[in-house]
Amino acid sequence: MKVISYLFIIGGLTLLIYGGFQYWQTQTAQKESLASAYELLEKEKTDEEIQPTIEDFNPQMGETIGILSIPAIDAQLPIIEGTDEDELEKGVGHYKGTAYPTQNDQIVLSGHRDTVFRRMGELEIGDYFIIKLPYGEFTYEIESTKIVDADDRTIIGSTAPDEVLVVTTCYPFSFVGSAPDRYIIYAKPIY
Repeated sequence: MKVISYLFIIGGLTLLIYGGFQYWQTQTAQKESLASAYELLEKEKTDEEIQPTIEDFNPQMGETIGILSIPAIDAQLPIIEGTDEDELEKGVGHYKGTAYPTQNDQIVLSGHRDTVFRRMGELEIGDYFIIKLPYGEFTYEIESTKIVDADDRTIIGSTAPDEVLVVTTCYPFSFVGSAPDRYIIYAKPIY
């Protein structure tokens, strides 16, 4: 009986250590990405000869492209091109194939509920998202939210000529394991 007890204790400690390591690894990757994003934005500000435009903006998968600021929860989050697991470990993922600010179409950003979007449930209608990219800073006001099935891809689609920011994360926020739903936030640009 003692052997089984010891095995349970060792197994529990192993899981705690592994979980702690993964948390540390994710936090480190996000801090590095955020530092890269600040560096990218500062470089563009100080280089007076180069005035980047949307036409010059063509990021590669896995590249840090900017910062998502959420004032209501005091968050500064790195935006990474792509939404695969590798990209989402580093920050908020921009869904490849969707628009960027000023392209007058749907912009989709996704993140994990237990890392970058840990406090997403605190946001309310009227709160703001600010996207900071090398070619400008863009503010969006939250207009609505909804919950959809985890496999529902109908939320991704053209909204042209209207620009809409769609921010997605897993739901419920406190669910342990793979969540069955997605929490969707819709925000419109403020000009």
